[in-house]
Amino acid sequence: MSDWSAGPPPKGRRPRSGDAYDYYGGGRERPAAPRPPGPPPAGPPPRRPGGPGPSDDGGRPLPPQRKPKRWGRRIGIALLVLVVLAGGLVFYFDSMLQRTDALDYPGRESKDTPGTNWLLVGSDSREGLDDSQREELSAGNAPGRRTDSMMLIHIPESGGQPAMISLPRDSSVPIPGHGRDKLNSAFSYGGPQLLAQTLEGVTGVHIDHYAEIGFGGFADLVDAVGGVDVCLDQPIKDDMAHIDLPAGCQELDGPNALGFVRARYALADGDIGRAANQRKLLGALVDKASSPATLFNPFRLVPLASSASKTFTVNNGDHVWHLASLGLAMGDLSGGQGVTTSVPFGGFGKVNGQSVIQWDKERAAAMFDAIAKDQPIPPEILDN
Repeated sequence: MSDWSAGPPPKGRRPRSGDAYDYYGGGRERPAAPRPPGPPPAGPPPRRPGGPGPSDDGGRPLPPQRKPKRWGRRIGIALLVLVVLAGGLVFYFDSMLQRTDALDYPGRESKDTPGTNWLLVGSDSREGLDDSQREELSAGNAPGRRTDSMMLIHIPESGGQPAMISLPRDSSVPIPGHGRDKLNSAFSYGGPQLLAQTLEGVTGVHIDHYAEIGFGGFADLVDAVGGVDVCLDQPIKDDMAHIDLPAGCQELDGPNALGFVRARYALADGDIGRAANQRKLLGALVDKASSPATLFNPFRLVPLASSASKTFTVNNGDHVWHLASLGLAMGDLSGGQGVTTSVPFGGFGKVNGQSVIQWDKERAAAMFDAIAKDQPIPPEILDN
């Protein structure tokens, strides 16, 4: 057999019988002639599993089609998550508020008056303070709680200007069941309920909300915003309040701010001057808390909200959103919109052998009548 087994014989040589490939049909069958090309199949060429997809006219494969990004849906989901988180924080902080039946005293018959009225109380409660905190705040070890500051805050219903009225603790007022005594004695005798009952009876103003904060809570709020700035016309050195502040503008931390609002023995006008300092410090605190440096700084905003929710005691029906409304009103007051003053002063007197402050009855009556009617307080009856 020839050593070549397939294909035609080499050029110049005729095939022999017995070759593996018979050029004239003597071996294997002659291969079939190719079929003429038919019409191309309709539609795109079939895809092989895992193979390339359809191609363009130049034979290049088309890029895979991408699904359009749904940015609107993504933004909506992100906003929903933020709303849920914010709502969760609000209810968390609300659950941390301490509550009391401040406005649920027996025989309450005061009629509701237009607008919204808050009774804001600063107490000397040492509850929750350890020994080191008592020493830092010079709080001592007195049991129970008394009130060092009281304010009535009116938020008009008609969108007018709010008012913040200091109620000096040494004010001489009739206390139900206890005769005439100092205003802060009502708190000592019967807590928030008797204090609210006393004030509603004396002023004729219906109190809608109650908020109280103690020593430690006030100092924590000041520290949470990084301190507050105050300007003093005269230096204040009060050994009882444990402060020694120079004249001029300065930043106060929590303990110094607490001493500032407690000091009265070093002031020429005593409790009247202390009430003015309390309004000044409270305005500075609200101004700092509502500044962009606090609102847009989570390292200040979160501690502030946490401190406020843990240290405020409110009426049973009050919530965080009510405190937010109070904060907005006080922000207006700190910005110079509205009235910040004290009950019109009438002089000093003696009750049970103690020095007390007497209100100017006519001007005080006109002031509280305007608040009860949700009307602007006449400027001529204001002291300062």
